[in-house]
Amino acid sequence: MVEKTFIKPTILPGFMELLPRDQVIFNKMLDSIRESFELCGFLPLDTPVLEKADILLAKSGKEAEKQIYTFKKGDSEMALRFDFTVPLARYVSQRYNELSFPFKRYQIGKVFRGERPQKGRFREFYQCDVDIIDKDSLAPIYDAEIVATAYTTFERLNLGSFLIKINNRKLLTGYIEKLGLNKKTKEILREIDKVQKIGEEMVAKDFEKMGVNINQTEKILDFINSAGSVADVLKKLKSLNVANDTFDEGVKEIEDLVKNIGYMNIPKSCWTIDLSIARGLDYYTGTIFEIVLTEYPEFGSICGGGRYNNLAEYFSDKKLPGTGISIGLTRLFDLLKENNLLKYTDRQTLKVLVIPLGDYTNLAYDLVANLRKSNIQADVLYTGEGLKKKLSIASKSGVRFVAIIGEDEVKNKRITVKDMETGEQNSVPAGDIVSFVTKS
Repeated sequence: MVEKTFIKPTILPGFMELLPRDQVIFNKMLDSIRESFELCGFLPLDTPVLEKADILLAKSGKEAEKQIYTFKKGDSEMALRFDFTVPLARYVSQRYNELSFPFKRYQIGKVFRGERPQKGRFREFYQCDVDIIDKDSLAPIYDAEIVATAYTTFERLNLGSFLIKINNRKLLTGYIEKLGLNKKTKEILREIDKVQKIGEEMVAKDFEKMGVNINQTEKILDFINSAGSVADVLKKLKSLNVANDTFDEGVKEIEDLVKNIGYMNIPKSCWTIDLSIARGLDYYTGTIFEIVLTEYPEFGSICGGGRYNNLAEYFSDKKLPGTGISIGLTRLFDLLKENNLLKYTDRQTLKVLVIPLGDYTNLAYDLVANLRKSNIQADVLYTGEGLKKKLSIASKSGVRFVAIIGEDEVKNKRITVKDMETGEQNSVPAGDIVSFVTKS
């Protein structure tokens, strides 16, 4: 007899799967984000997980290109979506004549990045995006709307205090150009984006490798470390007297953003100007955002985005500027779980567990059907011998109520309902079970 060998059940590194207890909380967070996006006027969109490779590679930039999964099936070159922005550009370009502008959409789903798995880095993760796209030009007020959407979303997630950090890439670009480093702008921006992760000393060393001298490095670091109130930072930007058109545009845009945020009824404690925010991807052209949890700065950015004025440049001759943000929900959830910050309840999604004691299957499922028609989660429990064992199983499941149907209950046309939280037990008329459970 040949001994059967088994394959060890494991998953690939960089992928997350959860036990039901955690998945319930994850789903509630996802639902809260979706509800917040819709509350702020965004419409749902779902694009294919697989796109043509040339579509995804067209506008991703060198860093993203290294991480895109590509496949070949027959003569077709395909790739897994890296984010939702490039598919959005393809979608809007392709369906331009069918859409109403400004087009406000949200998309929630999985994206894929072929990077080295490490703490807080996943190869497959849920991303939650909102974007606003318009024809030819996009009014500055929409950048403030994105800030307001972020504020609404994180208020409803109830994760504690948070700070929305805003900047403008034109400020950084213009200042770098003023220092005579025009040809190195993109590389310098990518290094600035790493400051919070690797520190100024390492960034300074990387600057040196790319030919930035000590004086230039000191000026860049001094610039991005400008601190103080929003008014203080705006005052410093003007006092620098940077003779550069790009920089001047950035000052004007961030002043407009500050003014427009003032219309949105967002507490001043929830947002600030931070000139060290750079965002690593090349397609950002103006206003940029990042959000941090103020009590857990070590988490880094939990949400980011910004303005991109050239969304469709690789797919259409039409100018389609946009602005938006993205929440990496898988990473955020993992950080919360790792730091014991998830708010568990003993109760699962199921609210009522019906226990038939005897041959009362038809009555049990009739009760379940009535409960479900009233949007009350219900199921039937058959496992376990005897009432004591069944109640033990119900208790471990986290269900709120147990509805017992036995010989006495059938005779008296009543249901014995036990509250598993309080231990209280009631005899309820069969016709009143829905209202009893609903009110409790």
